[in-house]
This record gives sequence, C-alpha cells and structure tokens, in this order.
Amino acid sequence: MGKDTGNGEHMTDMLTVREVARLLHVHPNTLRRWSNQGIIRAYRITARGDRRFKREEIAQFLAELNTQADNCEESRKQTLVTVVNKTPPSVS
Repeated sequence: MGKDTGNGEHMTDMLTVREVARLLHVHPNTLRRWSNQGIIRAYRITARGDRRFKREEIAQFLAELNTQADNCEESRKQTLVTVVNKTPPSVS
C-alpha cells in the first residue's frame, strides 16, 4: 500500500496539485488560489508545504459541480420554454 502520511491517510489516496488541476481542467495556480480561499480543501505535507488533496473530496467536489451545472441547465431550459410559449403582443 502507499506511504502513510501520519494521520491514517495513505499517499495513494491523495492527489497532487497537477493531478487535480488536470481533473478539473484548471491551471494549477487556480487550484492553489481556490485552496487559499477555502473553496477546496488541501492538506499541506513536507516542510516545503506541498499541497495534497484527498481523492474522495475531489470526487465529491466534482459531483457537486455537476449537480450545479445540471440545475443551471434545467433552469435555462425552463426559461427557454417560457419564452417560446409566450405569444407576442398584438400590434395595433
């Protein structure tokens, strides 16, 4: 199994900045900024302060993003239906 990080987590359960940035299709600096802002949780390892992300938390973050995207798409569809179904005002 992977190396233990000291708190019961194994390094194989953790992802690097580069790995998560690729998964989320964002620049690594964007991911670092999100981490600093508390949007996504990072765990600091090593004396240098390298960031690692729990695989399960990234999966949950992606699921939440997908749910929000689905909700936005559904709302957009409802708006389009409303606009399409409205009869134009009569011109006198």
